[in-house]
Amino acid sequence: MNQMNPSVKSSPLFYGWIVVLITFVTLLVAAGIRAMPSILMLPFEKEFGWTRGGISGVISVGIFLYGLVGPFSAALLVKFGIRRIMLISLSVLAISLSVTPWMTHLWQFQILWGLVAGLGTGMMANVLGVTVSNQWFVKRKGLVVGMLTASAATGQLLFLPLLAKIIVDIGWRYAIYTTVAVIVVLIGIVAIWMRNHPYDLGIAAYGADEVAKPDAFKGSIFLTPIKTLFSALKNKTFLLLAGTFFFCGFSTNGLIGTHLIPACGDHGIPEIMAAGLLALMGLFDLIGTTLSGWLSDRFDNRWLLFWYYGLRGLSLLFLPFALDAGPTSLLIFSVFYGLDWIATVPPTVKLASVEFGREKAGMIFGWVVVAHQIGASAAAYSGGLVREWLGSYTLPFLGAGFICLIAALMAVRIARKPVIAVS
Repeated sequence: MNQMNPSVKSSPLFYGWIVVLITFVTLLVAAGIRAMPSILMLPFEKEFGWTRGGISGVISVGIFLYGLVGPFSAALLVKFGIRRIMLISLSVLAISLSVTPWMTHLWQFQILWGLVAGLGTGMMANVLGVTVSNQWFVKRKGLVVGMLTASAATGQLLFLPLLAKIIVDIGWRYAIYTTVAVIVVLIGIVAIWMRNHPYDLGIAAYGADEVAKPDAFKGSIFLTPIKTLFSALKNKTFLLLAGTFFFCGFSTNGLIGTHLIPACGDHGIPEIMAAGLLALMGLFDLIGTTLSGWLSDRFDNRWLLFWYYGLRGLSLLFLPFALDAGPTSLLIFSVFYGLDWIATVPPTVKLASVEFGREKAGMIFGWVVVAHQIGASAAAYSGGLVREWLGSYTLPFLGAGFICLIAALMAVRIARKPVIAVS
């Protein structure tokens, strides 16, 4: 057993909260990087002459790989340790972004952002948050997952307005340099303070009475997640969770995260103001998703998903009107939609954990996230194509609204499981 200063065991602050904070910041940065193409789209159109559809295609590939790596990331995190995988992923991102300012062709953007950044950020996606919560917490898991999920929204809150301002004032390359500097600092923080498991410090997980050695990963890093998928495909709950999450991805980062800023540009709204709208959504989602985590520990998660998807669908049906109506209507949309941006994650994680157990929860949720990112990838690419064909985003926004209403009905068809109350 790795030993640490005995004061750690008697400290009033559980070290797992420090791990959660580091994970929160890491996911925040990864989310900010994943959201950057939305503010790079217009500068790239202007400088390189790339089409909206071509750039959307790159973003689509990145979103897909971001999701696809999730189940394998869950296996890697357990086998090699959270800290090591985080350091490798951050280093890969730093290298990829450092090369970006010298690219001149669309295929180079595809490699750096579609392939490398997609895989790098995918290693630090929601599966990382689920793994940390499972390793360090027995109680308060829903709250922790909610907090870590909300970090994606906070990444937009902190990064997009700042980076949009840098792009407008001194150019997109300096926005990239700023991001690389942040990653370098984060690598140092992870290297010094991140820990894999409470057992490394000789302490029990939060809510547990005894120090327990983590279960060793069994099986193949590549084959075990695939076998888990084939087993899960026979389960109705998994199919419904994956289906609703497909619609979730289609209606969030794939469509709004990628195309809201260009859509605002089509209506004469400045890029910095449009990035501010996404940041405002991030602020309210920080509240909404954290609250969703708290609620998921206490209420029927099926009905939580029903309300989340239903309200999101209504807000998306309102969006085309809001774009034409002006700033006040867009402000209302941003608040209403923002509260529900990724509030669906904690109930989905909870349902997957109850159905498949703690040991398989990470990989199962990883495959659910794959469905999410396939939906997001489809929305990112099709949204750009429809905009080129019709000259408007109205049809994609309305379509996303209607499929969210379908997702709401799917959620209540998930098999009911007993709710375990927590203190």
